[in-house]
Amino acid sequence: MIPLTKSKGEELKSKEEPLIIIKDIGRKYVIGAEIIHAIKSVTLTINKGEFVALMGPSGSGKSTLMNILGCLDTPTKGEYILNGINVSHMTDNALAEVRNTEIGFVFQTFNLLPRNTALDNVALPLVYAGISKDKRRERAKMALENVGLGHRTDHRPNELSGGQRQRVAVARALINDPSIILADEPTGNLDTKTSIEIMGLLEDIHAKGNTIILVTHEEDIAQHAHRIVRMRDGLVEKDYKNEDIHTVKHMQMPKEGIDLEK
Repeated sequence: MIPLTKSKGEELKSKEEPLIIIKDIGRKYVIGAEIIHAIKSVTLTINKGEFVALMGPSGSGKSTLMNILGCLDTPTKGEYILNGINVSHMTDNALAEVRNTEIGFVFQTFNLLPRNTALDNVALPLVYAGISKDKRRERAKMALENVGLGHRTDHRPNELSGGQRQRVAVARALINDPSIILADEPTGNLDTKTSIEIMGLLEDIHAKGNTIILVTHEEDIAQHAHRIVRMRDGLVEKDYKNEDIHTVKHMQMPKEGIDLEK
């Protein structure tokens, strides 16, 4: 369920609190006799309530950093503190638990179970959390309503448009009220109009106090973030405040307009 909007005082206070602290992390892979340094050295702090875009060309280390931030991988050096928890060298099982409680994922390819309804797809993280069936369905229905899909609860992915499938993925990401929404190329498989709709949804989620890390190679999509981190050759090349934030409500929409049911 998307949390209620925080008061200005609470929001300002939370935005001063570090949610992610990474200190001199590196990640190397040994392939035969070759050692590949995907990340050489990255130090970064992301505060609660930030909207950050992570950018970089192929081979920059962007995807590796995303995997570490999402607790899908661990660094070979350095320290990663997530919401006060040192996750740098956790076991796979411990990392899985952290992922389910602290991180909501939104992927380019949606990653929905094809035989499950939208409701069941959204409720899936609650199964792992041990929530009862009735409560799972209640929370999943509310999450779908929050993304404009309350009327599509019983539809399977092949009965939904690309935009609707991504909305289901966003609802699933929010279901456990995670510390971070990690969106990996969330508009990569969508047309321009539907991409704008999804970015508008992410803007609304951020406005409610949620922390979003957006991984993208699209400059126009990155401009929706309030901070941009650019990587190159396994290092942070630039890290700066976005002085020209693009918001959906100020954009010129396609002539056919925005359809929230797409």
